[in-house]
Parts: sequence; structure tokens; C-alpha cells
Amino acid sequence: MASASSPNDTPVMETTEANGTEGPQEQSSISDEQWKAIKRVIDNLYSYRQPDGHDPSKVFHRKVNKRSLPDYYEVIKEPVALSTLKFKLQNRQYSTFADFVRDCALIPHNTQTYNRPEAGAYQDALVIKGVMETEFQQLAEDGVIPKDDAILPDLGEIPPASPRPVEEDEDEEDEDDEDEEDEEGDDSEEEGAKRKRRRGPRSLAAITKRDGTSKDDSQKGGDSDPRKRRGRPPRVDTPMEARIKAVLKGIRKHKNEMGQIMIHQFEKLPDKTAMPEYYQEIKEPIAIEIIKRKQKRKKYQSVDHFMRDVNTMFNNAKSYNQDESQIYKDAVLLQNEAQKLAEVEKSKPDDEYVMEEGRLPLPNGILHNGELWKVGDWVHIQNPNDVTKPIVAQIYRTWQDSESQKWVNACWYYRPEQTVHQYEKHFYPNEVVKTGQYRDHHIDEVIDRCFVMFCTRYSRGRPRGFPKDKEVYVCDSRYNEEKHKMNKIKTWASCLPDEVRDKDYEMDLFDGPKKTKKVPTPLLHMLKEDAKETDEIPKPQWGAENAPPIVGAVHKGARDENQSPPPEPTPSPPPQPPAPPPRQTPTIPKYETPNYRRSSEMDSRMANNHDNTATPPLSYSNQGHPNNQAQGTQYKQQSASPAPLQYNQYGSHATSTYPQTQHHGSATSSYHATQVDPRYPQIPAPYRAGAVPGTTTNSVRPHEIFRLSEQANAQIPEEVRKRYQQDEHGNVLFFTAPPVDVLQPTKEGSAVAHTARYLAEKLRRKIALKEKRKAEGLPEDYEEPKPKRVKTEADENVDDKVKNMREKALRMLIDQMQEGTDAIYKDLYGEHWKEGAEFEAARRIERQEEARKKNAALAESARKRKENKTVSLTGTRVYLDDFDPRY
Repeated sequence: MASASSPNDTPVMETTEANGTEGPQEQSSISDEQWKAIKRVIDNLYSYRQPDGHDPSKVFHRKVNKRSLPDYYEVIKEPVALSTLKFKLQNRQYSTFADFVRDCALIPHNTQTYNRPEAGAYQDALVIKGVMETEFQQLAEDGVIPKDDAILPDLGEIPPASPRPVEEDEDEEDEDDEDEEDEEGDDSEEEGAKRKRRRGPRSLAAITKRDGTSKDDSQKGGDSDPRKRRGRPPRVDTPMEARIKAVLKGIRKHKNEMGQIMIHQFEKLPDKTAMPEYYQEIKEPIAIEIIKRKQKRKKYQSVDHFMRDVNTMFNNAKSYNQDESQIYKDAVLLQNEAQKLAEVEKSKPDDEYVMEEGRLPLPNGILHNGELWKVGDWVHIQNPNDVTKPIVAQIYRTWQDSESQKWVNACWYYRPEQTVHQYEKHFYPNEVVKTGQYRDHHIDEVIDRCFVMFCTRYSRGRPRGFPKDKEVYVCDSRYNEEKHKMNKIKTWASCLPDEVRDKDYEMDLFDGPKKTKKVPTPLLHMLKEDAKETDEIPKPQWGAENAPPIVGAVHKGARDENQSPPPEPTPSPPPQPPAPPPRQTPTIPKYETPNYRRSSEMDSRMANNHDNTATPPLSYSNQGHPNNQAQGTQYKQQSASPAPLQYNQYGSHATSTYPQTQHHGSATSSYHATQVDPRYPQIPAPYRAGAVPGTTTNSVRPHEIFRLSEQANAQIPEEVRKRYQQDEHGNVLFFTAPPVDVLQPTKEGSAVAHTARYLAEKLRRKIALKEKRKAEGLPEDYEEPKPKRVKTEADENVDDKVKNMREKALRMLIDQMQEGTDAIYKDLYGEHWKEGAEFEAARRIERQEEARKKNAALAESARKRKENKTVSLTGTRVYLDDFDPRY
């Protein structure tokens, strides 16, 4: 993209470049005159300029940067640069003049070996080679060196260039760029090193592999399960974005006289270390790769905005290079061509840029259920396989189809129990992993919002302003569904849509970083007893097509390279001293204890009176909201369903919101009590002789109350929910035991009612009231009239005055608003302000009508959604009113 603008005579001087030698050679056959000749040759190579002012030695001043081209040193075994010649001259490291000639010959030979014939460096190498031959021939004619030393040695045959890759469509290159950014820094070091090499021609196999199919699969009916396919977000370009892509694609087609694609010289900016003067002269450097990155991240507001950067790029090249140089001429031609293409694209109507399948992009998002859903939002999506575990996803695209239906494309994040992993794998509580699944969902499938944080920020705080009742997940890895491996994420921005990669969110920080302990895999119970390391990796269990797996699997294979070893087991407690011998007590005859009910408090007091040396009485302590449990020791949670479920540490969508209690038993044993709601009566424990709470495994457990998640609760029809007991939020309550007083319901289908004791007291008061009215001679249904305050004449006068003043103030406010509106119209339209006011009024009526239609459409959509959510409950029905007198 740049060449030298003026000759630059570089004298031979010391350099910091090390070449692995130990100093000057002790025995050298080079005379002083030859040393001076070597210096003169090097100076002439530095100072040579072509007729157009181009410096062909610029690229050979220093060795190739290993970070920029790591594979260069795999191809070139003896790298040499002009700085190498200067260093050896300064330290007198050449034994013979032929050694110097060989080093000179290596410079063009290496360049021709590594580069294609049409490359600029290849052409410069031929020029430098000619300069060397001329210099050495002159030295031979002057008698400074023998004629044999003036001939460049044969260093081997130049290998033929590999076939040049066919020019690809701009859209295909964009997809490759997305794949590279999406996989940035997340594979092993070996794979990462391979990716750093120059991208070669893409073969058909590479293309089919990216698409998830192959020729054999298409012919032989191979595995084409769409649930396993790695997708990419669909292209949903606005007309403006399509115009920009057309201009970029158009300027790639032009080639110069040497067959080189002109735009290749403008792909990247010059190296700052090799050409620092470029950045001193050019104040706004820009290249094609920067323009494409800005285009992908939606930075351009119009085609003119995009063309400003294009013109800046070409103007930089014309400003830095001389008028006769090839790059200057290419910049002039491409700039004119880009202007023509832009004018042609802007003249086309937007209808010509309709995407495939009639997609209409919605760059500003989708308004649904009173909320705006846009690219970058983290959402919960309906999971047909499990309503209690909605799909965690991030929106990548928003559009409308030809039938005016609104859609989103979202990237799925799996929960640990939906993946296949090694059995020793540990996860954070509430952890999810990024997948390669980009799926289309109707906007009606979006349930609510959530948030996913990178592991480095999850321990420091939470997103500012994010509702506390919404789920916040942590992500640490990507999940490769083909290899069933999890790779650590190094750059979180590479996991986000282009539109939000440069945006950040504010946080409410904790007082200090909170340590979150990882817990074992929730699928550990699925590991077979006879599992071996050599067994094949199991497959996940799939269900509905557009949903994650129902459940993953675990295996006993080798741990991944980046998988941390399992934590050390907790050490055993120190040995306890032997218990003292039991005290001799007189024998007391045993009597049969009557079986009657007692309260739990009475049982506790009797247990304490039974033996003063027993464990302390039962105590309860509030643990706060269940979300805070992750900060302490991890215990097993009870299932959120009335029926027993498999133990799941990650079922955060089906947890109880009621305070928890912890039962403190003996000093060496304790267990996590179930969740108890103190607002509801507890089940009294039947007294057993000699029973001491906390000392036996058969202690009576407290009353347990559970509820479903909001999503699962909403799936129950409202008329069914009304027949069951609910909390203040309308969630159906589930109990582990029937109520204390088991009585038959008073009538069929009765709803929530009071206890029998309350009903008896209410009946007693009602009978007493009837007797009182009968004694006073009043009918039984008589109700005493409520005293009414009689308005006085003064009160009526005050009310009239207030009403008149209110109307007068309202009229004055309306007049002032009308005067202000007229003044605005006069400023806008001048003497034709009345016509402008009428025009604005007509527009206002149109917008109101559009809003009315939109609200009607939303109401209709809500009605249809409600109908779709209706669940038919068939089969055997069991209701709480079958055994609960309150129903």
C-alpha cells in the first residue's frame, strides 16, 4: 500500500540484529580493498532507485517478522537481509569474498522461493539481483575480485508456484472471516499455529466441510441430521449494506498489466516497525480490512459515509507515493471505479435488494409483547424438550418474512447436562457453554430476558440495571459438538455479534471478588459401572428437532488438555477420643405409650428433657433467597416437581422462593433441611418413646412447599390454577404431605378455604348474630345502613367554585398550548403556516390510525399465543380437594 517517496541513502552502520555468530572470524582471506568493496556494494543496494522513484530494497532491509509470517521460517532455512550483510561486515565475519556473494544471492533466491511471480516482493528481488550482478561484474573488471567470485552461485531450483486460488465471492470471504473470528484463540496451540499461517486456496472439501456436508454424504445418504449441523447466522442485509458489499466486490475485479489484483496492495496497512515514516506523514491510515470490519459491525450510516473511508484510503496512497509509481496509478483507477460503482448502486431502488425468501431486515429490532428485542440481547427461548429449562441464547439477526411474520436467529448456549463430557469435569453453578448452533425462531418463541457473563467478570459483579428476578449465567468455554470437547474462551468479544463487539455494559461491583466453587457434573450418575477409558464416546439423547438434546452423556475417556484436574477430596476429620463408659442407671419398666398427636415444639422439649446430654434443640436460621446458596456449601436441592426427579444442581428454573432452614444435628453429622414456608401449618410429628430429634436418621422432616418456575406455571391453564392453592404471585403451591385436619370438602370444586377451626369460629359468630337480630325483631338478612355525611350548602358552593376554576384553568392552558403551537408552525412554514398545521394534523391522524392497527395486531397476537399455550390435561386427575378440607 506504500512505497518510498524519496531516495534514502542508508549508510553501513551497527545493527541490533543478532545472527547467532560469536564474533569476527580469526582467519580471513579478504583484503582491505575487498572489505571496502563489500561496503560499497551494500551502500549501492540501499541507495538504488528505479526511474519512478521506487525503492526495491525496502522490503529486504530486515528479516521477515516471525509473528507476521510464522511459516516463512519453515520454508526458508537460511533467511538473510541487508541488515545481515551490514552486521557481518561490521564484525568482519566473512572468511572469503565468495561467502559475501553467497549471502547476497540468498536474498533474491529466498524471495523467489516463498512468493508468487506476480508478487511485488518477487519483482523487487529480480531488480536487486540485477544490481548485485552489475556490481560484482564491475569489481571483477577492476581486478578487485576474481571473475569466478563475480558470478552468483546456484542455490537450487526455484520451486513452481502452487495454483492460485480462484477469486472468491465477497460473501464467501465474509463467512470465512466470521468463522475465524468465532474460533479466535479457542483451540489448542498446534491448531492455533496452523491458523496463523497464510490462508491458501480453498478446496471443495474445505467448503463442504464448512457447510457440514460432503459429496459422499449427499450421494450415500450420510448423516445429515440438522440438529448436529454447525450453522451461521443468515445474511440479512439492508439495502444500504447490500450497496456497500457490491462496491467492495466490484473493485476486486480489476487487475494491472502484470496480472495482479490491484486491490491487494490496499488490503492491509504497512508494518509500523518497517515503515514508521508512513504513520508520521499519513494522519488517518486506513485499509480494506479496516473498512470491511467497520461494514460488518454496522458502523456505516450511509453509502456516502462508506465512500468517505474509501476515498481516504486511495488519497493516502496518492499522497505518500510518487505520481509515476504503479501504486499511485492503481489508486487513481480504483478510486474512479469505486465512485462509479457507488453512483450506480445508489440509483437502484431498494426493491432490487430484497434478500432470499423475501427476508426484510429489521435493524432496529422487533417490538413484541411491549418489549424491544434486538441483536445482542440474551434471551430464553421455548424448549420443546423441557419447559423448565428454556434455551439460553443470544440474538444475532432480526427480520420479517414475506408473510409479515417476525423472526430472530439466535446462537444457543447449552447447559452442562445437555453436553457430552468427561466424568471428572466440574462446572460453575449456573454455567452454560457456547455452541455452534445458530437457529431461526419465531418471535413468539422468545420467553423472557436473561444474561450471560464471561467467567472473568461473573465473580466481580452483576450487570447494572438488570432485573434481579432474571437469570444470570456464566460462560467459560465453547462446546464442539463434533468432537465433544470444550475449549476455553480467550476473547469474549469473539463470541458476540459484530454489532455489539465494541459495546460494553456497566456493572454493579461486589465489595470484593467472590469465589465460586465448581461442582461435579450433574450427569455423574449416568456413568456406567463397567465404563472404561477405551469405550466409545456416548451420544446425547435428542428429542424435538429445533431444540437442544434432552440429556447429554458422560464418559471415562482421557481428560482434555485444558481440563483442570478434579479438586482434592476433603480430608477426613481427626480421630475423636473414645467416649466415656455409660453411667449405670436403675432399670425402669417400659410402658406402652399411647399413640396421640403432639406438636413439633412439644416433641423437641420432651426430647431435651429426656436426656440433658443430647444434641441442642432444633433451631432454624433463614438462608435468604435461594440464589444466594451458591456462595456457601453446595447441597442437594429438592425437585421442583411434585414427583421425584433426578438430582440436578442446575435446575435453577424450578426452585423454591421460600426461606430455607438448616437442621443442626450432632457435631459430626448434619444435613440440609428442605424448604419450609412458616406461613403454613407444620405437620405434627407422632411421638415415639426415646426419640431425640437430630440423633436418628428417621427424624420427622418439616413440611415442604414447592413451586414451578414462572414459565412452567404459565403452561397450566388459568382455570386449573384457580382450583389450587397459590402464593401471592399466582404460582401453584405443591406440598409433600396433606394438611393436618383431613376432612371431606364442603362442595365439589371448592377453591382455597380456611381451616376447620376458623370455619367453626366463623359459624359460631354467624349464629350469634342471627340470634341478636331475632331478639331485635329484624330479618336475618338485615344489614345496617352505613351513615352518610350530609352535604351543607356551603360545601356545595365551594365545590362549584372549584369546578369553575378548574375549567377556566384548563381553557387557559389549552389556549396557551395552541398559541405556542401556532408560533412553532410560523417559524417552520412562514406565511404558509396554516397549511403546514393542517398537513401536520393529517399526518398525526395517520400515525394514530397506524398505532391503533398495531395495537390491535398485538392484541390478536397475544390472543393466539394464549390459545397456543393452553395445555390439555387428560388421564387420571388427582386434585388437592380430594383430601384437603380447605378446597
